[in-house]
Amino acid sequence: MMMTEGKALIIAEAGVNHNGSIEMALDLVDAASLSGADMIKFQTFRASSVVSSGAPKADYQKDSHGGGESHLEMIRKLELGLEAHATLLERCAERDVGFLSTPFDIQSVDMLADILRLDMLKVPSGEMTNGPLLIHVGRKGLKIVLSTGMCTLGEIEDALGAVAFGFLGREEAPSLKSFRNVFASDEGQKILMEKVSLLHCTSEYPAPLEDVNLKAMETLRQAFGLPVGYSDHTEGIVVPIAAAAAGAAIIEKHFTLDRRLPGPDHKASIEPDELAEMVSSVRQVEKALGSSKKIPRPSERKNLDIARKSLVARRSISRGEPFAEDNITCKRPGWGISPMMYWNVIGRKAPRDFSEDEVLEI
Repeated sequence: MMMTEGKALIIAEAGVNHNGSIEMALDLVDAASLSGADMIKFQTFRASSVVSSGAPKADYQKDSHGGGESHLEMIRKLELGLEAHATLLERCAERDVGFLSTPFDIQSVDMLADILRLDMLKVPSGEMTNGPLLIHVGRKGLKIVLSTGMCTLGEIEDALGAVAFGFLGREEAPSLKSFRNVFASDEGQKILMEKVSLLHCTSEYPAPLEDVNLKAMETLRQAFGLPVGYSDHTEGIVVPIAAAAAGAAIIEKHFTLDRRLPGPDHKASIEPDELAEMVSSVRQVEKALGSSKKIPRPSERKNLDIARKSLVARRSISRGEPFAEDNITCKRPGWGISPMMYWNVIGRKAPRDFSEDEVLEI
């Protein structure tokens, strides 16, 4: 799925909102397609490779799942295997919606890239400091979308360096120094420009409006010169629409079939009708953005002569009489001499008789 200039790639983030059910996941694909989203994104992981037995839950996960179940137990119930992924990929093809997933471990990267043969991968905010994973993703040579929640500019630069290190197949020992050298190199910059997009993100569920900091999108553009989009975790659809107005190249939004379902991400997601409204609104904003040229638009050209004014006779003027302040003025319509020529006309002699309110000629 390629991005089109002037049109944001809209990703419906299903994540783990299938609750481990392939049937629910397929319903999410159908809903994403009907909404007009370009892609639907899931999450691919092996729970035992991602979460240790003692890892705590985030507050929003406790709120949605209660405190009795461990983080590992919660995540394990949300795994989808290879067969389920293949089924989802097939349904996406049938519904003409792109399939994307976020790998959280090395084995999942291999499954998505080598077995399912995706052409793009998403790296989540939580993996932006996972050097081994970033290098492994880069070595697949696919297009990559990096989400930057919780990151400083320095951390983003190091992550980009690690990805570029992987892209270029460097043989030297990986290290922060080598990542920074690759990032600063011409070949590193070139491959990043060809392969990588960034998403501004606030990693809270739901994210408070005062922490969205949408202006940071422009900071990322200026700092890295890469396509920049927005991954939204706020309630509602206002902020993604604002991101479209700010020129987001990608817009990602969590969605669910029903916010009342149990699970870590449902409460911070929108439902299918809201997703459809968001997609429609984003597309309307994109139409309204237009180009950077400030010229009369086709729909308004017909109003030029109606809305603007011309030089007209303030009173009857006889042939040979000099035009002066007491005998000319500015009135509609606008098809005559522009009032901007007022001072050029003053003092010239009338070439013929003019009646009151008649548009002047010289």
